[in-house]
Amino acid sequence: MSSASDARRIADGPPPSQLVRAKHAGRHGRRHDRDTDPQSPQPFDPLRLCIFATVALLGWAAGPVALAAFAAVGFAGYWKARRRGLTRSKCYLRDTRLVLAYLGILLAVGSWGIYSLAAQLFGI
Repeated sequence: MSSASDARRIADGPPPSQLVRAKHAGRHGRRHDRDTDPQSPQPFDPLRLCIFATVALLGWAAGPVALAAFAAVGFAGYWKARRRGLTRSKCYLRDTRLVLAYLGILLAVGSWGIYSLAAQLFGI
């Protein structure tokens, strides 16, 4: 075989044996191969659940400091977005004013928690 025929063979796609396997991939408990069947639907990626678990872990480990930090970052982000014209959010509360109020309350509660913890530890 010459290099030109090798190039044509590679450019033409997968060998027929892979196509036959892809055609019957759903049978006998086998999964679809994404490389040979790009039309198959993507599986659900529960990324948000991983993010929620990570935030919960940080909240458990760092307590009120994590609450205040996440609330402050969220408040700053929504404040900046609101100043740039965002009035509706994908957040459950929808209205950015409600989101800012919610994050402000969380920031206040986190700050109070930090103060209370410091008072207990250092006798302030």
